[in-house]
Amino acid sequence: MITSVLVANRGEIACRVFRTCRELGIRTVAVHSDADENALHTRVADTAVRLPGAAPADTYLRGDLIVKAALAAGADAVHPGYGFLSENAGFARAVRDAGLVWIGPPPDAIEAMASKTRAKRLMGLKPLTDVTEADLPVLVKAAAGGGGRGMRVVRHLADLDAELAAARAEAESAFGDGEVFVEPYVENGRHVEVQILADTHGTVWPLGTRDCSLQRRHQKVVEEAPAPGLAGELQEELSALAVRAARAVDYVGAGTVEFLVADGRAHFLEMNTRLQVEHPVTEAVYALDLVAEQIRMAEGHPLDPTPPRAGGHAVEARLYAEDPSRDWTPQTGRLHRLALPEGIRLDTGYTDGDDIGVHYDPLLAKAVAHAPTRAEAVRTLASALERAVIHGPVTNRDLLVRSLRHPEFTAARMDTGFYDRHLPDLTEPSPDPHAPLAAALADAHGRSRFGGWRNVPSQPQTKRYAMAGQEHEVHYRHTRTGLEADGVRVVHADTHLVILEVDGVRRKFEVATYGDRIHVNATALAALPRFPDPTTQHAPGSLLAPMPGTVVRVAEGLTAGTPVKAGAPLLWLEAMKMQHKITAPATGTLSELCVVPGQQVEPGALLAVVTAAP
Repeated sequence: MITSVLVANRGEIACRVFRTCRELGIRTVAVHSDADENALHTRVADTAVRLPGAAPADTYLRGDLIVKAALAAGADAVHPGYGFLSENAGFARAVRDAGLVWIGPPPDAIEAMASKTRAKRLMGLKPLTDVTEADLPVLVKAAAGGGGRGMRVVRHLADLDAELAAARAEAESAFGDGEVFVEPYVENGRHVEVQILADTHGTVWPLGTRDCSLQRRHQKVVEEAPAPGLAGELQEELSALAVRAARAVDYVGAGTVEFLVADGRAHFLEMNTRLQVEHPVTEAVYALDLVAEQIRMAEGHPLDPTPPRAGGHAVEARLYAEDPSRDWTPQTGRLHRLALPEGIRLDTGYTDGDDIGVHYDPLLAKAVAHAPTRAEAVRTLASALERAVIHGPVTNRDLLVRSLRHPEFTAARMDTGFYDRHLPDLTEPSPDPHAPLAAALADAHGRSRFGGWRNVPSQPQTKRYAMAGQEHEVHYRHTRTGLEADGVRVVHADTHLVILEVDGVRRKFEVATYGDRIHVNATALAALPRFPDPTTQHAPGSLLAPMPGTVVRVAEGLTAGTPVKAGAPLLWLEAMKMQHKITAPATGTLSELCVVPGQQVEPGALLAVVTAAP
């Protein structure tokens, strides 16, 4: 009987496992890097053990330190979560060798399936070796791990070597394993997967399908169960292939078998020998706690002969601290407030007041809606995200709402090329035009208490705000009866609530202010000074760091005076476990190179200057 579990992970998944452990009466142990010293998962665990350092290679990828932490804290079992060492057979063996219970599949099964190259051979498939023009496009893929890291689509043969190098570096950083391989890239297929559970007594449950086709950078954004619109025969084939894969390696525990579905055919991708990020949609449909089932199977309990029946439909959206309109750039900073309406499952590793740092994945939370039908579940989730209170860094919330309401998605006609086709429209700014006025009126609340009124009209007050990349100027004036704005009737205004009547319709604006950052309903603004500071201006062609991070590489031979072409990669920044390419904005000359590999940079730091050709 398991009495204490250490979760060899962080953030949302650690908090989620701890929740089930508490319900089962099991004590919990967290591990944390120095960057995560005050993270939510360390606060909710019964005990926590420090892993010195901040980089994953020094902390969450150090299996030896994690095993020592489990023994020191008196844990008798280890749950790996997902990512980091969750599919590392050596770590699983080390846990078992230390006399601890491993809440996961046997190390031999991990070894057989965790490497995507070995998994493909097991299923009778082979990766590409000598790539030619005829093979394009191809996908460069990390052999270990998941989450889209170490993956690159290559459409030009000349780009292959550079993308292989970038994928290796990213995979090594994220998983401690730089092995990559190349496979054909299936354009615009659907990403469909099957959840399986297998016990030590020979029973394997295929728990239906999930569709995970809405992806950015090969990382899932929206998932649902069951996968809509699949023919009955195809569903049976997918389940049979998943069970075959599990039985081929004597699998035990929770796992997922992933496929691309195109033209009615299933193409095997890989088997993930761990819990998936999107497991809550399966839990909702089958009324199961998959973590509780993992623990029961690790204790040797058998599954029932047949799985439970599915009911209804569930949709999950991943809320990221990132800006989709700027190449999905990760965002950092203080998360002041995060709240969704009741009835929505929210799995998160953050709470109000937490800081979002640069070291790890920018996932803030997962929001899940379950309803009798797909249409109801989608509508519920879109509405909940639209009404969510999210105060802090830029997020992908607006993208999620628009994606869930897009005709292709509502009609279940989506595929993995969804964002390639629709991203510009889905990220077109549509801020509330009255948000700046509401912010100004909230700021003005109470100012009329100071000084006396005169029997002459006051001069209009002016405030400037940055909103959706543009400046907005608003005007209002104090009167004997309150605040007045041209063309709009001010019904009520205080620090947190403004009610305006526009063309006979009353609208409410909830206002929250954090320094010069203001949130008005779902619109974010920044208060601008009356007179801009000339010292903050940069020369045309200046490339500024979009996020805090580390310069990991500069293009070969690049120095001041080097001619460059528009779109050519100049340097690479690493932040939040991903590498981000900084490219030349125009054809011309690199007039300044301000950084070197290994240098840490803050947001807005000057990286380089490109002088455009005349």
